[in-house]
Amino acid sequence: MPINSGDTAWMLIASSLVLLMIPALGLFEAGLLRRKNTVSIFMQIFFGMALLSVMWFIFGFSLTFGPDTAGLVGNLDWTFLKGVPFDSSLKYAPTIPGVLFVKFEMMFAVITPLLLTGAIAERMKFSAYVLFIAAWSFLVYYPLVHWIWGGGWLGTLGVKDFAGGIVIHTSAGMGALAAALVLGRRLNYGPSIMVPHSIPIAVLGSSLLWLGWFGFNAGSALASGGVAGNTVIVTHMASAVSALVWVALSWMRTHKPSIIAAINGAIAGLAGITPASGYVSVEHAFAIGLAIGIASYMGVLFLKEKLKIDDALDVSSVHGIAGIVGALAIGIFASSLINPTGPNGLLFGNVHQLLIQAIGVAVAGSLGFGGTFIIMKVIDVLIGVRVPAETEERGLDIEEHAERA
Repeated sequence: MPINSGDTAWMLIASSLVLLMIPALGLFEAGLLRRKNTVSIFMQIFFGMALLSVMWFIFGFSLTFGPDTAGLVGNLDWTFLKGVPFDSSLKYAPTIPGVLFVKFEMMFAVITPLLLTGAIAERMKFSAYVLFIAAWSFLVYYPLVHWIWGGGWLGTLGVKDFAGGIVIHTSAGMGALAAALVLGRRLNYGPSIMVPHSIPIAVLGSSLLWLGWFGFNAGSALASGGVAGNTVIVTHMASAVSALVWVALSWMRTHKPSIIAAINGAIAGLAGITPASGYVSVEHAFAIGLAIGIASYMGVLFLKEKLKIDDALDVSSVHGIAGIVGALAIGIFASSLINPTGPNGLLFGNVHQLLIQAIGVAVAGSLGFGGTFIIMKVIDVLIGVRVPAETEERGLDIEEHAERA
């Protein structure tokens, strides 16, 4: 099939929008944390983008989308992108240049480990962080991508994930939970250290994330047209509904309408609709947004307030629980009328898709949690994962980077 100029133009725009999400994530997280750790957050994210991009170029793309080996991993035929076509002969994206597909998927490979910065914030050594995101990409993200998107065994089983709710948000969310457990709570854990230092910066970051997410989700159609168009409105609706749910629940609980609840609810909605965005109608996205908002908000109350797990920015709930809800929603609401290449869910006569989705979620959650726990423990033995108490007290900006925001 020849290269389609319209599809190529759309994918160039989508790739640029996804790139915007990287600094947006830094703004969102830095604004919600204490000022003394602002440089630390931006350094983790900016350095991470560079490191993970190079890893993707050298061997990451080949291990994920390269020719399959026993359904478990790609081979190394495409290391340094050698042999990746410039034309449209790459089977994953038949109407755009193969190298453009590489670039688009690179941004997914970059942002997924960076989501974990929200869980380990304000207390992890930078040296340990570097080892962690490299190992996590190699041992968790790359295999999972191949299993679902690269011709591996979960994709063969029928697991569907349009833009990363299983591959990205479930794995990173459950990984965040494990990382928080290994690191332990921050010093003086409680309300006194959970006061955002700049709400406007956090709102700006969340707004840019919302914008970039249209490229993230709609770009996953890998073509312009009806599926991409539907994905845009579905993504927006689920995010808006989830934001309203978070504000309503928070308002009822604290008697004050909270902007922090609004932006967290919006991000949860974006993360949650991601896997289903290319398969469901906007009416069903409304219902999914309600479920995402309720489940992720209750997850924060349970994990942070009941269990006292210090997942600093609630990645396990805002991304993990939300992603699980959206992935399972495929098994209920998906319709081939929306996407002819996608499945039907329970409401459209396919009773098995929900079970298949549950298997995908269970595998991703187990790999994300178990893999993260093991990686963190090994790094802790090798060099230690947590900064000394005095460093944490003074702030990572000065102690680790000798810079102030």
